Amino acid sequence: MTAETRFKLNTGAEIPALGLGTWQSAPGEVARAVSHAIKVGYRHIDTAQGYGNEHEVGQGIKECIDAGIVKREDLFVTTKLWCSFHTRVAEAVQTSLDKLGLEYLDLYLMHWPLAMNPNGNHPMIPKLPDGSRDIVHSHSHITTWKSMEQLVGTGKVKAIGVSNYSVQYLEELLPQATIVPAANQIENHPSLPQQEIVDYCKQKGIHITAYSPLGSTGSPLFTAEPIVAVAQKRGVSPASVLLSWHIARGSSVLAKSVTPARIESNRADLIKLDEEDIATIRKYSDHLEATKSLQRFVFPPFGYNFGFPDKQ
Repeated sequence: MTAETRFKLNTGAEIPALGLGTWQSAPGEVARAVSHAIKVGYRHIDTAQGYGNEHEVGQGIKECIDAGIVKREDLFVTTKLWCSFHTRVAEAVQTSLDKLGLEYLDLYLMHWPLAMNPNGNHPMIPKLPDGSRDIVHSHSHITTWKSMEQLVGTGKVKAIGVSNYSVQYLEELLPQATIVPAANQIENHPSLPQQEIVDYCKQKGIHITAYSPLGSTGSPLFTAEPIVAVAQKRGVSPASVLLSWHIARGSSVLAKSVTPARIESNRADLIKLDEEDIATIRKYSDHLEATKSLQRFVFPPFGYNFGFPDKQ
């Protein structure tokens, strides 16, 4: 049962393979989406301080717990530390817990390995006069990680991890870390397989969670010939193939939707890809890489700090 698949983290805890993503879900829709997802079997819910929707996510969770549909311990809840709170980790995690209405988080991630000015002209998106992000270049992500490590053992977090980390950043972090990150959440799909970081994390015992697994609205992945071929062979949609591909790689995957029918189908239509299916998708990714056609869909205004190329 692919929808019931779980992966073991380096903490010994298990993370459900399929999670509900809540990034860019419109206000007023998130609580209903979370509640519906839990009612139809989702047990992994992902949010972030930077999404501005932790309160609604908490409402959806509370509705289901109060109704006896699920117990808190049956859920795996992830949220993330935003960039302007890198010097206020303890404050940030408590604020997230209060908004979510939870006593603990299953996983707390550093959203980006970059600090923004905590005293800037905006609490979340401080900007310089030229409109660029007000980044504190003197603050190391390693310092932030050390603050996150202090959360472990407080009862407020079960595990800590990172997000949007490349091999370079992990190579900087790991020699200084007392706790190895439990997970690294990255943009991941056949148009951006990021095999180097996936392989590196596997070697280090760091679990990969994929966001934006379908690419983006109007993504070419839905019409890519190899993806369509696998979908037709298996009698499912390209979206189902794309979500199932991550589970076949040993990664958990976040399927974002606020539409009840799509929330249901994203879970119900997961399939176990066979070796031929995986080889077909790998050949497609290899071709994109060879022709320098890989495509990144999530490119924040501060992406250049991570060496993101303009179109990948």
